[in-house]
Amino acid sequence: MHIERLQLKNFRNYEKQEISFDDKINVIIGENAQGKTNLMEAIYVLAFTKSHRTSHEKELIQWEKDYAKIEGRVKKRNQSLPLEIIISTKGKKAKLNHLEQRRLSDYIGAINVVMFAPEDLTLVKGPPQIRRRFMDMELGQIQPTYIYHLGQYQRILKQRNHLLKQIQRREKADTTMLEVLTMQLVDHAAVVLEKRFLFLELLKNWAHPIHHGISRGLENLEIKYSATIEVSEAENKEKITNNYLRKFQEIQEKEMERGTTLIGPHRDDLLFQVNGKDVQTFGSQGQQRTTALSLKLAEIELIHKEVGEYPILLLDDVLSELDDYRQSHLLNTIQGKVQTFVSTTSVDGIHHETLEKAELFRVSNGKAET
Repeated sequence: MHIERLQLKNFRNYEKQEISFDDKINVIIGENAQGKTNLMEAIYVLAFTKSHRTSHEKELIQWEKDYAKIEGRVKKRNQSLPLEIIISTKGKKAKLNHLEQRRLSDYIGAINVVMFAPEDLTLVKGPPQIRRRFMDMELGQIQPTYIYHLGQYQRILKQRNHLLKQIQRREKADTTMLEVLTMQLVDHAAVVLEKRFLFLELLKNWAHPIHHGISRGLENLEIKYSATIEVSEAENKEKITNNYLRKFQEIQEKEMERGTTLIGPHRDDLLFQVNGKDVQTFGSQGQQRTTALSLKLAEIELIHKEVGEYPILLLDDVLSELDDYRQSHLLNTIQGKVQTFVSTTSVDGIHHETLEKAELFRVSNGKAET
């Protein structure tokens, strides 16, 4: 799949922009704060209906404007598909083939995107929420029902935490409602956990050989899921549900004392080991970066296997963060098969035949020109 055309209106510092892309490599060059990352962000929002940079969507709307619009035309399975996202102070609308989608989960997955940005290098050594977000975003692209269950889980979690705070402050004493919310929460938590386990199995199948190759055969990568309950990857939804219910019963008093939900997918993590050692704690910066790169390249292959087409790859100011060897490995892997967008302040120092054949766009003050 690839993006043929993108139109922006009142998005960040782009007042009005229409741009057509090469189906292989597109390099977006510009100084900082001119709009090159905003262009990458627009593609990301078109895929996921939300930004990777901010949770405050009004920031996406140009100053003193009422709305922002992103329109894209995507070629997939030999069909040309129009997509549209409108963000306003009243909310958000997503249109697929000119039809407004009632639920955003019905829209996500229409276009598959993998982003690799400097902050993704903290995927390994950063806080657990970065790794949870990594799972959630990629899983949502290949299994739209995951987005639904995750959204329901987060909604009930918020209600449950609010009730626990009231119990903690002695504003409420009856635990009947807490038990009802726990049952509802567990129902969605079990699906989220089961789907994360399945995703992880697929990811490991790709990440292990890719990491082995990047490390020149010297390192073996292992990825493990760290859950807040006793559970194995082999267990089904029913067993996971029972484990959750048993654990919630055990810790109910503690949760009421602390006023918050202490277990669940919102507190889980991924663990990475290289040659048996914890990369987060004991890995060198090179090992951590190789692990992050392996995960991103594994994502590309996983999506291709699951949906039948390669996703669109966004490399946002990340090439300059990688050494020559990792740069070459990345560019060799995607060459000729993945539509790629590379944003950078300069292509000087990046010597690879892939970039020599690229379409170049220069960005200045919210305008992109070839």
